[in-house]
Amino acid sequence: MNRPQVTLALLDSANDKDPVVREQVRKSILTLGKQQPNKVLSMCQDYLVKHPKLIVGHRVVILQTIELIVKTKIDDISYPKIKSIISLASDEMTRSKDVVPDWQQAASNILVAVGNKYINDIMEEILSKFQPGILPHFFVVQTLSSLSESNVYGMVPFLNAILGTMLPMLGMAKQDNMKWVFSSALSHFSESILEYLANLDKAPDPTVRKDTFSSEIYAAYDILYCSWLQSRESKLRLTVAEAVGSMSHLMAHDKLEEQLPKLIPTILSLYKKNTEHYVISKVGRPLMTAALILILLPLQVCAPVDYSNPLTVKNHNEVLRCFSILANTFPDRLVMFVLQKLENSNERIRMGSLAVLRHLINSSTSIMESKKLLILASIRQPLADHSNKVKKRVVQVISAMAHHGYLELEGGDLLVKFIIQHCALPDTYYRPSDPEEVTNEALRSMCDNTLHLFTTTVGRLTDVLWPMLLYYLTPGQYSNATTPLCKSLTLLGTKKRASQEPNFNIDFNEHGRCLVEGAPFTRCVNGSFPFRSRGHGAPSLSLLNVISPNIHPNAETLWEKEIPALLSYLEGKGPQLNDPRQNLCKIMSSTNDQGFSSWLHGSFQSFLYRCIGVTLQQCSNKEVVQKQLQEMLISARHNDAIERAGVAMGIGLCASSHLDATLAKLDDFGKSDAFKKASGIFSLLKDKNDLDVEKMKSTLILCYGYVALHAPEDQILSRIDSDILRSISNFYLLLFPQALYKDTFNALQELLRNILARDLSPDGLQSVFKHIEEWLSSGQGHERERAMNTTAHILEFYFNNLHVKNMVTFHNLGSLLGRLAPRCTDPNPLVRRAAIDCIYTLLYIQLRYEGFSLDYKDDSVERLITLRESMDNPDHSVLYKTCSELIISKRLPQQQLNTLIFMLIEGLVDSQSNCSRASSVLLNTLLKNRGAGLQDLVSEMLEVLHIRLQMISEEQVKVSVAQSILILATQHLQTVINTLISYPLPFDSWSCEMWIALGADSKLASQIMEMLMEKLNIMVPYVDKKESMMRGAIIFYAILLCQMTCALKEMMLNGQSQEAVVSLFPQLFSSLLVRLGSSVGVTLPKDINSSGTNRKSLTPLSVCSWDCRVAVEALRILLARAQLDHVVKPLDQEGAWDKMKDPQQHITGVTLLARAMAKHAGPRLPAIVECLCPCLNNIYECQRVTITAFFSELLNHHVVTELMMMDVLMNNMMERISDPCCTVRMLAVRGLGNIAVGSPEKVHMEGGRGGAGCQGLLAAMSSGMEEKDDPGKRITLEAMSGLSKVLLYLDKKNVQLLVVYIFMKIKPFLESSRGVNPGVLAKFPIWPSYRHLIIPSLLLAHSSPLSPITIPQVIAVNGNVFFSQFNW
Repeated sequence: MNRPQVTLALLDSANDKDPVVREQVRKSILTLGKQQPNKVLSMCQDYLVKHPKLIVGHRVVILQTIELIVKTKIDDISYPKIKSIISLASDEMTRSKDVVPDWQQAASNILVAVGNKYINDIMEEILSKFQPGILPHFFVVQTLSSLSESNVYGMVPFLNAILGTMLPMLGMAKQDNMKWVFSSALSHFSESILEYLANLDKAPDPTVRKDTFSSEIYAAYDILYCSWLQSRESKLRLTVAEAVGSMSHLMAHDKLEEQLPKLIPTILSLYKKNTEHYVISKVGRPLMTAALILILLPLQVCAPVDYSNPLTVKNHNEVLRCFSILANTFPDRLVMFVLQKLENSNERIRMGSLAVLRHLINSSTSIMESKKLLILASIRQPLADHSNKVKKRVVQVISAMAHHGYLELEGGDLLVKFIIQHCALPDTYYRPSDPEEVTNEALRSMCDNTLHLFTTTVGRLTDVLWPMLLYYLTPGQYSNATTPLCKSLTLLGTKKRASQEPNFNIDFNEHGRCLVEGAPFTRCVNGSFPFRSRGHGAPSLSLLNVISPNIHPNAETLWEKEIPALLSYLEGKGPQLNDPRQNLCKIMSSTNDQGFSSWLHGSFQSFLYRCIGVTLQQCSNKEVVQKQLQEMLISARHNDAIERAGVAMGIGLCASSHLDATLAKLDDFGKSDAFKKASGIFSLLKDKNDLDVEKMKSTLILCYGYVALHAPEDQILSRIDSDILRSISNFYLLLFPQALYKDTFNALQELLRNILARDLSPDGLQSVFKHIEEWLSSGQGHERERAMNTTAHILEFYFNNLHVKNMVTFHNLGSLLGRLAPRCTDPNPLVRRAAIDCIYTLLYIQLRYEGFSLDYKDDSVERLITLRESMDNPDHSVLYKTCSELIISKRLPQQQLNTLIFMLIEGLVDSQSNCSRASSVLLNTLLKNRGAGLQDLVSEMLEVLHIRLQMISEEQVKVSVAQSILILATQHLQTVINTLISYPLPFDSWSCEMWIALGADSKLASQIMEMLMEKLNIMVPYVDKKESMMRGAIIFYAILLCQMTCALKEMMLNGQSQEAVVSLFPQLFSSLLVRLGSSVGVTLPKDINSSGTNRKSLTPLSVCSWDCRVAVEALRILLARAQLDHVVKPLDQEGAWDKMKDPQQHITGVTLLARAMAKHAGPRLPAIVECLCPCLNNIYECQRVTITAFFSELLNHHVVTELMMMDVLMNNMMERISDPCCTVRMLAVRGLGNIAVGSPEKVHMEGGRGGAGCQGLLAAMSSGMEEKDDPGKRITLEAMSGLSKVLLYLDKKNVQLLVVYIFMKIKPFLESSRGVNPGVLAKFPIWPSYRHLIIPSLLLAHSSPLSPITIPQVIAVNGNVFFSQFNW
């Protein structure tokens, strides 16, 4: 037979009485339709037209088949055929005026399927049957409702017109079924509009607004609420209520506020009238949320609280309690709502959201437990807020988090760092006019108290803060926080020391360079200026006393004697001390150790140099002494008189023990190049001008004076003439000549002009600038100022003397702009002005090279002059925008983008945070405007960004880098993925941050996830040893799969990826489950690192176990991100995740996963099953085992019947019965047996005849019991177990037909060399009822000549059956 004949025969058979046959016919026609969709659709259409009197069931099967073909092959169907299908379905749907659900729903489904692509054609047909003034057919309204759900972006533009036509029809609807369908449609219309408005970036018409629909929605609401909601029919009442709840989101604010007092009590009263409380709760949720969003949050929570007015305080607290109530009912939605508001541009909204978050953390502890990591990730955004009012709320939230175990988790250290940073805030020195304003002093005091609170009341933080707080004692930016830090450390150390806790003793090597042994000591000797930095002297000494055992073994006894005396003196309680600094030096002398002395040279204060001298007195290592003396002389600021004296005193003290070494070092220093005129033309930038040389000579003479004072008398007398006076005489007459800085600097500029004039070209300019540029980012403000002024001067000279005769490219424009532009935001206003001048001149130089005359003025460039005048108090946003437009959008040639980009990336780690932020803003603007043409640079940019991320400490800059990666991905997605996926395993934290960044845009995240899943699904997961010729390539693919799984995991950690995760949940779940099955028990070769992938950080075994662990973690994160906490919780409790990773317990773990999904996520299963079914045909048995185990457990639950998955799952299990893998066959038999538990109606027999399902199950069980390739008899035992479940649903008559066969099959299990296995019959509950049939039957069977010689003897004793062997 040819295909048309086959198709026609199938169409004739489409109404077979057997449902299995009907289903197979539908599948066969669909198979033909996929091959030739136009031809098969024509035949189906012709068949319906030629047989107008077909019974309804027959028409339905054919219409359903048309729907399936359209869904799967719509892109291959011709447009004329689409038009005819639309006409056919519309006619079939409305031919009968009466409602015939099966027939008309099947036709409606075709229209919906076509409407997903051809919405305009569908609407043209439907609206022709939706005319004003005429009550439409029930299924016309139903189709419109379904279309709005399946094709949101296509339908919403039509909804305004549809609502206008529908409103008059509502009054014409008298029958309950019409009222129901109109209500259902209005509910779906509202939800579609809300989805459209929530995703305007994807919408075809982004100008659509909520108020476009508000008036029509309110008119419809009035009818539904006032009339239909009072219906006696409960089904209609609930549908109307659901519609009202959805419509409330689209009503105007004033209308909703007016209706809420009436509407909410009405909805609540429905609880008494209906038993289906879930539907009512679903209705109440949008209303309560709407009320909360529209009324409570803006008007109450975010309003300032007047604590002098008890009523406002009480109102504020009541509003917060409303949030607690909502948290009990809608925890996920409420938390996400609050966290999203943390990013709101309105300051009051951010403050209100933080107040709510703090309240929820304190009042809803159990509910918030599972949200801790999400909250920790989301709180990072307000940490970077610039408003002190917001920061105050952040501190309150952190305080609440500390009491509930957040700070011990990963990311908690950032919150502690935030508190310490704000303990170090400088004074503001002004009185705010706004009473709500929070000054630096107030915020700092609050942070001081919070840190003290952590130390004294939150016991769980003790091991978090100790010794971490010590890290913050040495960096200069935390100097103003020394007092609270020392107080907290003193309390912690005293407690630990008193209780003799082991971790009181600090292993400084273990804690790395941030906590070197001398670091706490360096900051703690602040006693030389005890009243600076908020009185840090006494707290520093107190800490020094507490941690003395950690500093040096000899320190404890002496310090316990000396430090209390100093403390009493500072507090005004003790006796007057002649020289307190001498006491401090005495404290230092207890540390007789050369290693201890080596770290002290880093401080530049006079007192510390004296301390170094005392320490070197005790050092016996000559090499260390020489090195430290050299460091003191070189690193000192010789133009500072106090510091100069301190250096001299320290060296003099050292000479008391090391006279020869000290004199030798001073002599070497006097002869060094430092005392000669600098040969480099840029020595001024290093503060080595003539005047500085003279100051160094002054330091040297002063050092000799203190050496003479402190050296031993018996040694110094013979050295005064020969060494000291001889050296001093060389400098004495040359001290303090008249030298003026201005004249010297002018001389330098003259020299630069002369050099540049010799080569007035871009190359000549670069040769001069390269000596200056390193000083532009110096940590010293005066050095940056000098470098920037020098740059401005040479650029102006270049511009004024430039004569463009030939076409020359200004090739270094990009590098110059990259260095100079970030300096427009420098903390030093003089640097900012000079930077503007430099850019101004640079842009005019570029215009000269473009051919413009010397006197040409460009309006856009001239705007920089206006900006320059406001550099004392600049508006950074205006500055960024102006620089971006000038530098990036207009004046920079495309070929110079490369250099500018990498200069800006280098600027991300600028020593000044303002400049690093400016670099990030300019970089992102550049990438947005012109990144599309940078295809060849993408990989290199990502590599450099990855390196820079490791050095960036500014959180705001890290956020901007994430945005840079996101921008690149939107323009060069495949290149970005290929680059990031190639990073070595395990991904370092910076690689992870880059992947997390890609999850911030839901649309982009969806694309990436789909691309990764496509690769995961087609790539070879592993290779057997026998395929050694392909070994190298296959190992690479295994690693690549690990990298892609890890990438998916990291992306899902981004909270903003939730929409993408939810939309792709079935595919993600299926891919990760299959990936998990592929990675369990797979051992990678020992020479994995030789396969071209540099994986030195992982051994083969660790790669294997790590790969499996990543797959499991990704699966868990997927469930959490999809808000399936009810699935995750039982899996956590039962240890399912560890079981999934264990090859011996993998099946058990997957079974637990399937059970949790069936119980708590039933509606998600059909799509998951659809994705997994094709994988059952994979050649890799590990994947088939995992999927079969999952399906097997699903059949144990009735949800598969409710969701119409039973036939699909059962057919798959039937096919797996013949799988080559023994484990798969065993699991298939188990799944078929589970059908009797999950869906007993499938096997129930009536009237003495069993259904096809029952017959198939019995055949499968029989096949399993006859399994030959079953070494452990697992398949046979599963078959017996399954059969025992099935037999429960057979009547006695049918059991009699099977009983002898069954017991003949189990006979081998009852025989053994020692007699009987008495427990086998326990699996068969039919034994007690049928033993009077079984025993004679067995005896008859064994009396046959073909019977075995040895037969079982049946003995019944007290209801227990035993078989013993004897000879017949």
